[in-house]
Amino acid sequence: MKHQYLKNVATLKLDMGKCTGCGKCIEVCPHKVFESRNGKSEIIDKDRCMECGACAKNCPFYAIDVKQGVGCAYAIIMGWLTGSEPSCDCSGNNSSNGCC
Repeated sequence: MKHQYLKNVATLKLDMGKCTGCGKCIEVCPHKVFESRNGKSEIIDKDRCMECGACAKNCPFYAIDVKQGVGCAYAIIMGWLTGSEPSCDCSGNNSSNGCC
């Protein structure tokens, strides 16, 4: 089953100029966001990213940037805890100034 969260909100970024293709991001990503193509890692489906930060923490070349604990991961977890629909508003209120 393909895990997908909120569309077009993940803060995940990959700097292809810094990527050496070591594959650490592929190894640690729980939702298979990355694949190896042409000797480097590539984001294959950004909407699968739950912004856990494992890829960025394990990238020895600082090629990955993601804001951990905001956006999608926060929205999904809060939706589970409260039984509500996920909302990409990590400010904790109902205003539209969310973090994504």
